[in-house]
Amino acid sequence: MESRGDIPIWISPPVLRWSQQLLNSFRHWMGRELIVRSGSILRDAEVLFTAPFVVVSHGSEPDPVLNYGNQTALRLWEMQWDQFTRTPSRMTAEPVHREERRRMLEMAQTRGYVEGYRGVRISATGRRFLVVDAILWNVLDEHGCRLGQAATFQNWEEMC
Repeated sequence: MESRGDIPIWISPPVLRWSQQLLNSFRHWMGRELIVRSGSILRDAEVLFTAPFVVVSHGSEPDPVLNYGNQTALRLWEMQWDQFTRTPSRMTAEPVHREERRRMLEMAQTRGYVEGYRGVRISATGRRFLVVDAILWNVLDEHGCRLGQAATFQNWEEMC
């Protein structure tokens, strides 16, 4: 499990806050929960981080940088937390697939969310995989201001 010293990464205050914003924003756009919420911010952050499906997000910078990846995402992209959260989001796709990725993110930004997304991604070691049936959504703060975007999916196919 990813940690900083003896403290799991999901327990750090910024990750706790972001986890809640991810969950609240997903509920806002989708009308349902991403995970079964417990009422405990700590427990919900742990469940999200250890979920068997991918959850990944980036901020709202001009060239957005990844700011969250749960354990499944970190394994899939073959990165540790510190490397993952320094990676520009666009680098998760090969150059040939970045325009299509950009269009989907723009669509999600305009609509609030997109369902059923499919796209080819690449891990840190160059392993390619096809994301199947992903949901992309805008991450909002408590005032409805956009902080970034997130995606979740539970299905992917390895590619040659």
